[in-house]
Amino acid sequence: MRLRTPHALLATTAALAAAVVAPQPAAAAVPAPGTYYVQSATTGLNAADNGGAVEQHRPRGNEDRQQWRLKPSGSSHLLESTDAPGSCLGRSGDQAATVACAGADAGWEISPLGADRHTLKAPGTTRHLTVAPKPPGATYPARLALGGSGDLAAWYLTPVDPATGPMPPQERRTLDQVTFLTTHNAYANGVDGGFAPPFVNLVPNQTRGIERQLADGVRGFMLDIHQTPDGAILCHNSCTLVSRPVALWVDLQRMVDFLTTHPDQFVTVFLEDYVDPAVLRAELARVNGLSDVLYRPDLTGVRQNGWPTMAELAAAGDRLLIFTDHSRSADQAAGLTRDSFGVMYQREWTVENYWSMGSGVGTSDWSCYSRWYGADTNIPLTRTETGFRPLFVMNHFRDVPITGTAGTDNTKLADRARRFCQPAARKKPTFLAVDHYDRGNPASAVSTLNSYTYP
Repeated sequence: MRLRTPHALLATTAALAAAVVAPQPAAAAVPAPGTYYVQSATTGLNAADNGGAVEQHRPRGNEDRQQWRLKPSGSSHLLESTDAPGSCLGRSGDQAATVACAGADAGWEISPLGADRHTLKAPGTTRHLTVAPKPPGATYPARLALGGSGDLAAWYLTPVDPATGPMPPQERRTLDQVTFLTTHNAYANGVDGGFAPPFVNLVPNQTRGIERQLADGVRGFMLDIHQTPDGAILCHNSCTLVSRPVALWVDLQRMVDFLTTHPDQFVTVFLEDYVDPAVLRAELARVNGLSDVLYRPDLTGVRQNGWPTMAELAAAGDRLLIFTDHSRSADQAAGLTRDSFGVMYQREWTVENYWSMGSGVGTSDWSCYSRWYGADTNIPLTRTETGFRPLFVMNHFRDVPITGTAGTDNTKLADRARRFCQPAARKKPTFLAVDHYDRGNPASAVSTLNSYTYP
């Protein structure tokens, strides 16, 4: 049995001591004048001007009339559109609308709500800017409204150009401060084995095998697993007609062997998971040395105290983190949860933007919004908890992995992260997931992101 460094116990003790002597932080004051996104704390979507109506739209940087210039006006504040000077985010009856900044319906009383959230209230009334209530079985309506206080009236004022901070020294960097190059469908490379029926094999997501990806600095791996009589197999959509399929344990063994010879490195695996929990448990049991490197944030106080430093993880040997997109509730119904054998449920530990930027050619959708936003679920990219910040998985690829298009897209990775996805999530991406990582130099975007911290 491996003895682990007790960083969770030390962190818990320190946190309890700090809670005794430290005063509670005051609620955030009204932000300084500047340019902001008005972002719903409920949905993570931004207030945008759409022909005079103010609606919540997917965060889209400066491309969708979503930026507002905050400035004082007597005892209240104005939010002037950067695209239409003289036009402000205001009210028209019980609906949000763009109105003349000089009019009576333009001003807002902005009050702190704690944790960087604010309310925007029509002066002299009890009416707040709100997201309209969600009808059963639908998403929240686009049009913003005027209503009472509560969660739907909580807003982030997210700076368009936030003041970033310097990256801490190597020994003090926490896991959520670091960005890792990640390969989408890492197994679909045409080198390690077959991954799909023959006609799909002609369009791989990557062109280098897992061992080469590790050697090149890839530290996050997205893998699709399907169940066959042979166990958990890596293949795309279906394993039917796949020649030379690769088992999950084979690629995990490659990663564990790499970590054994590189004791300062950290690897994360994301499973698009279509297997029974008992099958996955048996597959992991085939990997020699897995228990020596498997990281269990659920057992080390992360939700209470935040992510440990990379140095603490290396010292403890906790250097392989495995996530599943499978449902906890489905596993509970089956009688075996995956976290009981060390596989974490991704929706509990991360946030992730929608996976596609569009088809392989033609127009692009650079907006950045939660993959888990819809009629049946709502996990905004902005989600945080007391003492804990989810890791942010930033997807940056298209429906079809055309080599030339992926190379061009990868040259724009740092720009999309800075202008679209960081403000959308109010955090820096932890994992940058791309197709054809060897084209367009996405590693340079990782280096750029690893040169600063997001406030």
